[in-house]
Formats: sequence, C-alpha cells, structure tokens
Amino acid sequence: AATLLLSRCLLKMVKENIVVPEEILSFCCNGLQGSTSPPRARDPGEREEAPGAMASPSPPRNPTEVQMSQLVLPCHTNHRGELSTGQLLKWIDTAACLSAERHAGCPCVTASMDDIYFEHTISVGQVVNIKAKVNRAFNSSMEVGIQVSYEDLCSGKHCSICKAYATFVAQGPFGSKVKLKPLTPQTEEEKIEYSIAAERRRMRLVHKDTLKDLLTRSPRETELETRDGSVAVPAEKTRVESVELVLPPHANHQGNTFGGQIMAWMENVATIAASRLCHAHPTLRAIEMFHFRGPSQVGDRLVLKAIVNNAFKNSMEVGVCAEAYGQEMSISRRHINSAFMTFVVLDQEGRPRTLPMVAPEPGEGERRYREASARKKIRLDRKYVVSCKQTEVPLSVPWDQSNKVYLSYNNVSALKTLVAKANWALAREKEKVRMYTLEEDKFLSFRIEMSVHIAASQAFSLLSDLRRRHEWDRHYASAELVQQVDDDDMIYHVVSQTLSHENKPQDFVILASRRKPCSKGDPYVVAFRSVTLPTHPASAGFTRGETLCSGFCIWPESEEMSKVAYYNQATPGYLNYVTTNVAGLSSDFCATFEACEKFLLKNKEDLIMRLQAL
Repeated sequence: AATLLLSRCLLKMVKENIVVPEEILSFCCNGLQGSTSPPRARDPGEREEAPGAMASPSPPRNPTEVQMSQLVLPCHTNHRGELSTGQLLKWIDTAACLSAERHAGCPCVTASMDDIYFEHTISVGQVVNIKAKVNRAFNSSMEVGIQVSYEDLCSGKHCSICKAYATFVAQGPFGSKVKLKPLTPQTEEEKIEYSIAAERRRMRLVHKDTLKDLLTRSPRETELETRDGSVAVPAEKTRVESVELVLPPHANHQGNTFGGQIMAWMENVATIAASRLCHAHPTLRAIEMFHFRGPSQVGDRLVLKAIVNNAFKNSMEVGVCAEAYGQEMSISRRHINSAFMTFVVLDQEGRPRTLPMVAPEPGEGERRYREASARKKIRLDRKYVVSCKQTEVPLSVPWDQSNKVYLSYNNVSALKTLVAKANWALAREKEKVRMYTLEEDKFLSFRIEMSVHIAASQAFSLLSDLRRRHEWDRHYASAELVQQVDDDDMIYHVVSQTLSHENKPQDFVILASRRKPCSKGDPYVVAFRSVTLPTHPASAGFTRGETLCSGFCIWPESEEMSKVAYYNQATPGYLNYVTTNVAGLSSDFCATFEACEKFLLKNKEDLIMRLQAL
C-alpha cells in the first residue's frame, strides 16, 4: 500500500514538472522490486539455515482460504468500549464473500448465514482474526466456514469468539446463476467439513418444517409466564422502525447493498428494541439464521423493523426484518431479510439479570410469542446436540419432535466424521475382507470393508432395514420398527443375542438415519446411534445397551460393484473386552461380514424383482 501511494505521488510530481528527490525515486524503485526492510535480527538460539537447505514442507493451504485481521478502534465499539456486533458481522461477511469469490471466480452474494453464538466480547485495542474458506460447492451455491477469534497484543492471549457457516450463490451476467466447479478437500479437517456440509444443507432446508411441526403439537393458547414482582411490558412499547438510504459506501463491488451492512443495520434496531424492554444496555448472545430473500441497490430505502417477541427469565428474543423500496412509495416494499436475535442483560459481575415479562399484542403478537418459545426450545436442542463435542453428548439422547432433525444431523455427521479420519491402521486382511482400527482419545474405532458384486443402491436398501439384520448378523435376535420418523429416519427396538455380565440379553433403542449421495463421489450412508424413547424404557428382562456411532458407507465402484464398509466406534466400557480379545474380535467381525456378503448376493435378485414390480 505504501509503495502504491508513493508511486501515485511520483506520477503526480512528474506530471507537474516537480523535481523528484533521488531518495524517493530509489525507494519507489526498490519497493517495486522487493522489500527494502533491513535484515531481521535472529532470535537467540535460532539456527542459521545452511546455503541450499530445503525448508520443511508445510501442509497444502486451501486455495479458497481468506484471512483477515482487524485492530479494534474506538470507532468500531459501543458505549462499553466493546466491538459492535454489527461491525463484526460486516467483517465476517466480507471475509466469507472473498473466499466464495476465490472459488467461483465471479461475483457472489450472501444467501444466508447460519446461527451464530457469541462466546466472548472484544475490547478496544484487541485484534479480530477471521479465517474463512469454502467447505463445499454444490451446483450454484457453496458453504463457507468462518472462524472468528481475538488476540490480545499485550498478553498474547488468543480466544475463540464464534464459528459461523454462510451460504453464497455465484452470479453471472444479469444475475444469472453460475455452475460451480467441485471442491476437492485435502486435509482431514477439510474432508470432515466437506462431508458434513451436505448434512447442514439438508438441516437448513427443513428448519421451517421443524418449527411448524412443533407449533402444531404445542397448545394453541398463549400462556403468559408469571414472574414475582414483575409487571408485563406491552410488546408494542419495544417496537422500532428506522429507515436507511443506501449510499455508494454501503454497496459492494457489484452495486448491491453489502450484506454485512444490512446485518449491521438489523442488529442496531434489534438492540434498541431490546433496550426499550429492559431499560439497560443489552448484550447480543445469539443470532438465528439471516436469510436474504432478494437484493437491494444504491438509492433504495431500507426500512428496518424490530420488536421483542418474547422475554424469558434471563434472555429475550427480538424479531427483526428489512424491507426495501425505491423513490416512489406507491411501489410495494420488498422483503429483503429477516432474523431473530437473542439478548441478555449482564450485571457488574457479568451474570444475566432477570428480565421483565412481555405482554404480546393480540393476533400476530401472540403468534410471534408462541413461535419465540418454540424457537428457544429448538435452539437449545440444536446447540446441545449439534454444537457439543462428541465426548460431551450422552450416548442416549432423549428423542422428541423438537430435536429430531438435529439428532438425525448429529447421527449422520458423527459417522461421516469417523469416515473422514486419517491414520486408520490395517489390522487384518482375510481374502476380500479388510479390517482397520483407529485409536484416539478414549475411543477405539473399527472399519471392516469389502467389495461386493451388487449395485450400491441395492446394498443401501437391504442394509438400511434393521429388521433383516438378524438374517446375517448372529448378534441380532430381532429388530422392531417402533417409529417411522420420516422417509430417511427410523427408530428400532433391537434385541441382541449377546448376554451381558448380568447374564441377561441386551436391548437397544436405535435411531437409524439413511442418506443417498448428495453428489457424485459421495457414499450411501446408513448411520446408527442410541436414543431414549419414553415408550420404550429399560426393562428388568434386559440390560439396556448403547451405541455411540456406527453404520455403513457404500461407494459405487461400477454399475454392479460396490465397496461396503461398516464402522463402529467402541465406547470406553467396551475397551477392556477389546484389548484382551483383539484376535477373537477380528475373526468375529470378518465372519459376520462374510455372512453379510452372502445375504446381499442372495437377496439382490429378489430386490430387483420387487423394484421392477413397483
């Protein structure tokens, strides 16, 4: 930047016939050729590289990766000297957009931003570090993963702020869609994110249906929460409406209103609405999915509306939307964006304060009140199931209508994460069957795979039905379908032939989630995990068993050949048995998998006939 500035000054001086000092001319010329900085002083103990020495190879960097570092200045902060969330959203959107355009090679626009949970605030003088890279490209859209952290320059401390996922759409001339080239992940982390991106995309698409389903099952009457010594504040008193004129500085390089700017304006009016309820300065804790419905341009007027939908004991939800119109008011407003933001009010010790209650308006206000309660339940379930590390989630998670989508997501994602792991070690190979092991932390995982002369779709159909597993797996006595959640998710009650240490047969309540390939190269997936159902509690006649992560991945090798792989992540209680009986266990796995191959070959012709009959 300094070289560019000096070059411009030099050009101006030449045009105006001003004599250029030799020192400036020399600096500019050297700057264009390379750095004129003096040699760096070597740290004590640092070794000098020998001439011709080869530098140690570094891992390949994702070509879509963008890194941004911003020093927080007073102009970026609120009254408390903390970085404004609106400013942070601008930086996040900018970094994500630059990453998306690196992959697309053309202009990209923000389609949505997933839920964001802010873990810490950032103060003046600290540095915000943002890293964004494309996780996966679909047809014309792509998912960009964003990691935000802060750095304290004085202490050297680094701390995570949030993690976000944004969806961008590539645009060609006149707003036409552009077909994106596929992305090839390189590192283990990239392979995991690539694999799970398809599952996150699926979860976004069914989010509205999840909310509608929960509202349908909840009572229609609006029940106001009672709080001692608190008078309900009419929601109407928190309503905010503000208008912004979109000027050139608010537009991106394509002439549309910058998505980060719209999000910042929305955060501003939402903060005002929250302040009107609590008569204090609130702190934004979470944002539920920004969804951009259409563009706006320079010259548009953006009307931003916000109102407190519901106030819980220590948090409140504010609904906010953005509408656009041109110079003439007669033209109907265009819905640009909408989001829901969760605020808290902190006391001097940083603990959330108790908030006043909200009295919703009749009709639409009551609907928003009920939806806010439903969203809170979904948000808590989703944060618990999706955001927690695998070791922090109990083996059997209670299943209900509010968390069914996120349990299914967690089920498939856990298996895909296991599949993408590196460092699998070949433990045994017997004819066509290969067995691998993976040791990490407290878990020991197994992978058994073989090639089978059957189409991948046929193997997927046969292996996803647990009711037929007893035909090839001698450990299964029976499997009863107790709930058909949807076309892709089923809950089974499984009885095992294996006796526990109490000399009783084991039983399991298992969620089976199956997925067809999202794009070429993806496997068919059948994932299993334990869940808890009120209708099937543990009984005295069985020892209730649990499975953390297991399932099948099936890759097509040709039209009539498939690679079938079974994965199982052993829980800590299983390790003692494994370490003392590895040889017997591997023989048992291989024998069971050979029986699985015979089952597939025996039943594929019957399956073909049934499919043809349909």
